[in-house]
Amino acid sequence: MTKYFWKSLCMLIFGLLICSASLVAQKLSPGPQVLNFFSDADDTEQPYGLYLPKGYDPNKKYPLVIMLHGAGSNHRLALRRVFGKSNAEGETDVEASRYFPEWEDVEFIVASPYARGTAGYQGIPEEDVYDVLADVKKRFNIDENKTYLTGLSMGGGGTLWIGLTRPDIWAAIAAVCPAPPAETFDLASNALNFPIHLFHGDADPVVPVAGTQKWVSHFQDIGVEVSYKEFVDVKHDSWVSAYDNEFIFEWFSHAERNPHPDRVNFVSKQYKYNKAFWVTFDKINYGSLAEIDAKMSKVNTAEITTKNLQAFTVNLKGHPKFKPGSNIAFTIDGKAVSAKTDSTLSFSKNATGWSLVATTPAAPSSTLTKMKGAEGPIFDAFSTRHIYVYGTADNPAGDELRNRLDIANKAAEWSQYRGPFLGRVMFFPRVMSDKEVRPSDLESCNLILFGTKESNSLIAKYANKLPVHLSPSDKSHGLFYVFPIEKHYVAVSSGLPWWTGAPDQGYPFVPVMHRKLSEFKDLVFFKDSSTNLITDTSFTENWQLSEDTKNKLTSSGVISITK
Repeated sequence: MTKYFWKSLCMLIFGLLICSASLVAQKLSPGPQVLNFFSDADDTEQPYGLYLPKGYDPNKKYPLVIMLHGAGSNHRLALRRVFGKSNAEGETDVEASRYFPEWEDVEFIVASPYARGTAGYQGIPEEDVYDVLADVKKRFNIDENKTYLTGLSMGGGGTLWIGLTRPDIWAAIAAVCPAPPAETFDLASNALNFPIHLFHGDADPVVPVAGTQKWVSHFQDIGVEVSYKEFVDVKHDSWVSAYDNEFIFEWFSHAERNPHPDRVNFVSKQYKYNKAFWVTFDKINYGSLAEIDAKMSKVNTAEITTKNLQAFTVNLKGHPKFKPGSNIAFTIDGKAVSAKTDSTLSFSKNATGWSLVATTPAAPSSTLTKMKGAEGPIFDAFSTRHIYVYGTADNPAGDELRNRLDIANKAAEWSQYRGPFLGRVMFFPRVMSDKEVRPSDLESCNLILFGTKESNSLIAKYANKLPVHLSPSDKSHGLFYVFPIEKHYVAVSSGLPWWTGAPDQGYPFVPVMHRKLSEFKDLVFFKDSSTNLITDTSFTENWQLSEDTKNKLTSSGVISITK
């Protein structure tokens, strides 16, 4: 029996070793396919298209192209499009999505996010793009200096937005018939360190070509390296010509990111996008477009001009014109500042100009201030992981309880069906009562709270920290605002929900109740309808209400102000 036991044990161990070796040896097949990543935004597996070149060698670094699809499309079609593979004659998008045709191999890895379907590329879909980028870099050996971004229509607009808000990631970007968010145009100068290719059809009835022509002219005026191809008599399908014969890979192959450019020209209105290459914005004149133009003119010599900026940091580690241990001569807005550092220096502006400040983290302050992750506007609370919470503190029953649940469910219904072209936004946040919220939710989620401090126990929990409250007896007003509490946002919707009376107009990238979110500032107060605004305002830099806003709120007779 002993001999049999040891023989069986040896066979079992041998079998496990063979299985283990087999698992280790398993790898993805080359060519087009679909992978998934886990999204922290709503705890779902999200798909993305992937192309792996033939003969992929894990010991070799590969260039990466991120491809963003247009409205009514998906990750599978986007992967076809970027390789120049349009639908077959008479074939619908539904039919084309079911298979990948053969195409010529390229020595690029290509990833195409689904990004929740047709939802634009801000908020959760934007987060998805970066999650796909991170997942691909975790799985494969990617050359970070050869990472490229392209997209068509809605995805072309996303290419401009994502490319210009975080310009130090990309070696080049290419946008086809782009429809970018309106605020993107202010960021054009962020493209000074990579080339851009724009494409458009001159007969496009959906996204007028004049918009892209304006971009091209502006890029040329400010010195951005821009290429432009306008296709004659082409409507809203210029991607067929733009991506024909895998052209984009040839164009991308000539571009390589310089991670340490001599010049960084960077603008931003948000702390969310506060870094480019070796410059980080630490404090901006909030609400204004902050700008820095920083040049390493020669070794350990930098010339810097700023606008609407109060504090910034430079990190020169690895820069070819930086020698650690020696003095660095800075000229900042005409004032000379000299310092010695191993790599990092921070500067702050005062009444007399710029001066050095400690780069070690300051002690936590009891005073709230606008900063990265705590700056608003309201849409920011909906742009990462969040939950919708209705109140039961006053023990509602029957129709009242059902009404509260219905409001929270409607707010969370991102996946509302919008017809066969736009489909659904595939985002599924949780809805729960205030009694069901767990400590892990408070730790990990932004809270979208419905009701008042009398009806919602979480609003009551934070009542002394929150700036304003609506009277529980009021039935004709809506109060909606965002506020940072304990490392997360709380968005409070009291009285009429924020979408009350909102017209269903504009291009519906998202359902109407969510379309309004991106239009609001930090606080909205209205009577009867969200189109009848009493105020739509931002908190001050220290998360205070202006005196004018306080007067507008208190004069209604239904608002109490706590701070």
